[in-house]
Amino acid sequence: MSVNPEDPRVKRTRHLFVQAFNELVGKKRNVYSISVRDITNQATVNRTTFYAHFQDKYEFLEYWMTEKFQMAIKDRLQEETRCSADNLRILIQTIFDFLLQFQQCRTPGDKQFEAMFENAMQQDLHRLLLKRVYEGDTQGFSQEKLEAMALVISWGIFGSALQWSRNPQDRTAETMFDEVIEVLSVHLTPFWEQTTG
Repeated sequence: MSVNPEDPRVKRTRHLFVQAFNELVGKKRNVYSISVRDITNQATVNRTTFYAHFQDKYEFLEYWMTEKFQMAIKDRLQEETRCSADNLRILIQTIFDFLLQFQQCRTPGDKQFEAMFENAMQQDLHRLLLKRVYEGDTQGFSQEKLEAMALVISWGIFGSALQWSRNPQDRTAETMFDEVIEVLSVHLTPFWEQTTG
């Protein structure tokens, strides 16, 4: 891919593709039947431009899910928000809500993309947590330990939310939030701002 993702023109073009895809999903109610041709026709952008941005439909779908996931988090947490117990709770609730909605909206034909979407979400959560951990007091922690901690915590949150979203009737979301926070808070306490309350 030879485009600079930070270029405003690239962002605009990718936004057109995402918007077109969202409209198509709204009409067709599934992901698997939407082709690159459908996306480019809906966006009124030629296919050559699409392939300048994305290698194939799968790379686009990964980008689309990451964008969708990031927007869900940004809607509830400011980007500059520091790591705190309250913000961790908001983040976990957002992920639980997003995954439940994801499970409810997918169609049988979309199952082939499920692992790819889940991987894109977990990697994005890992990047977010790593960024937040580095913003805290990291004295006494090696880079390797910080990266491992962000990885384990991201999988802990994501895996718990994913498992719950597949069977939400087994336990309440509130019970799961409390249990996940209790486990994670032990490891995150050195990094988050103390809130008075």
